[in-house]
Amino acid sequence: MTRLADAVRDRLADLGGEPTTGRVAAALRAEERLLGDREILTLADELRAEFVGAGPLEPLLRSPDVSDVLVNGPDEIWVDTGSGLVRTPLRFPDEQSVRRLAQRLTAAAGRRLDDASPFADARLPGGVRLHAILPPIAATGTCISLRLPRRRTFTLDELVAANTVPPEGAELLAAMIESRAAFLITGATGTGKTTILSSLLSLADPRERLVLVEDSAELRPSHPHVVRLESRPPNMEGAGGVTLNDLVRQALRMRPDRLVVGECRGSEVVVLLQSLNTGHEGGCGTLHANTAADVPARLEALACAAGLTREAVHSQLAAALDIVVHLVRDPGGGLRRVAEICLLNRAPDGLVGVVPAVSFTVSGEVISGPGATALSARLARTT
Repeated sequence: MTRLADAVRDRLADLGGEPTTGRVAAALRAEERLLGDREILTLADELRAEFVGAGPLEPLLRSPDVSDVLVNGPDEIWVDTGSGLVRTPLRFPDEQSVRRLAQRLTAAAGRRLDDASPFADARLPGGVRLHAILPPIAATGTCISLRLPRRRTFTLDELVAANTVPPEGAELLAAMIESRAAFLITGATGTGKTTILSSLLSLADPRERLVLVEDSAELRPSHPHVVRLESRPPNMEGAGGVTLNDLVRQALRMRPDRLVVGECRGSEVVVLLQSLNTGHEGGCGTLHANTAADVPARLEALACAAGLTREAVHSQLAAALDIVVHLVRDPGGGLRRVAEICLLNRAPDGLVGVVPAVSFTVSGEVISGPGATALSARLARTT
């Protein structure tokens, strides 16, 4: 197959033009005249995927249920369809095939991947997030990680039906949007933060203008007035980059009714906190955190790294954010669900802490916490 692929690739290079399925089939027939029409078409699809698609990964990327595709060298390909990682029977012919695919996908995103730059993080056309890393840094062979965007936005009712959100939690989350509380969706990687946030933003008043700031356009709220801003990495010369921090500043000049930062991970936290203290109610975003209680420390670390003092961070945080909605993924990579809703509260020492208001067990039991009354009071406020 490798010899045939190389021969077809050489013929296409001589002919020039886009390697369409028809062109690949014609080059293939010229190389292997004894093949039948069905074999030609099957091989043409495979070779075209090898030349311009994702090779053996192409069927996985087309599947509507797949959220992640992970390649650990030529013999290991794993997928996540919502129930945890599962190893597939697919494999690459050899290590060079994996390396070529990683380099081609990276080049399609305008990035560089070679021995001098052995790892890359990029967004592919269509919204797929790519990370690739080459040997010898990746000791088992070239590794490719692909995160696929959600094909559609789930409604809150659908998330309730899927046990991601308990019915009582859905009522609280809907009230959170209606009251225009400022909130963060938190959780570890793969817990469904983007899915939940898209669903909640879909509940916003249709008259509101949502301005979304993201590294990669993943939020897909079902809403009539959405403006999307997407960051851009610098080119190979190190110029032309646009950061989330830059975009948050631009978003504030675009008359947002709700400012949304898809994932707070750097200095943009400072601008977001400042903006939420200047009349931009209903702002929100997502944040990586292992537990809800870790959120103040996580924000403190990001904001202090951007130049704020600890006291300034907590002062901004106390005035800017109201609620933390924390998600978990049950052991074994199973159900992704809302685990608790918490309030942010400033203690007498000036530091902001997390007060549990409502938590939800795996079975759907609702447990009220010390912040339950204060949460009800905050959600009863309207603007």
